[in-house]
Amino acid sequence: MLLKSFWVFLIIFLAEIGDKSQLVCMTLSAKHKAKKVLFGSILAFAILNFMAVQAGSLLSGFIPEYYLNIIVSVLFAGFGLNSLFSKEEDEEDCSEVKSTKHIIFTSFSLIFIAELGDKTQLTVATMSSTQSAVSVWIASTLALTATSALGVFLGARFLTKIKPSLLHKISGVFFLVMAAIFAVRVI
Repeated sequence: MLLKSFWVFLIIFLAEIGDKSQLVCMTLSAKHKAKKVLFGSILAFAILNFMAVQAGSLLSGFIPEYYLNIIVSVLFAGFGLNSLFSKEEDEEDCSEVKSTKHIIFTSFSLIFIAELGDKTQLTVATMSSTQSAVSVWIASTLALTATSALGVFLGARFLTKIKPSLLHKISGVFFLVMAAIFAVRVI
């Protein structure tokens, strides 16, 4: 069972390196506290993996890919435009509690919606149909936590060297590119 769990971990980890969720973690952690970004992403992945393990491959039948792509595209476009046009003074006016709730929710919702029905979630669902559901959930959640932590670390360490105003522009462009990618899938 341990060997099977290791393979689940490895497959999911390698599948997510450089994936959109890791890029979301990198981008968000460059301008927000890493722990909050990581907490939101871990929560999203834990719930997504639980859903995948429970629902198996039927999950993709509840929300057609067409509608998922529309939702993700609109969400990313909204965050992209917000990042491009936000002013630094707007961020300073927010209290720590509001900021904490906002970034955890932002991290959670971006990853949850972007990854819902994704190839990784379907892989988790498929693996859980032939292996222990608990071990698949644990291994896949640990793998996604590791890729998120790697993204948060890279974003917090290396992207923080950039001016905040430039970072907002880069972040906005990143989210708009992601919105365009999902919009193209709709067409």
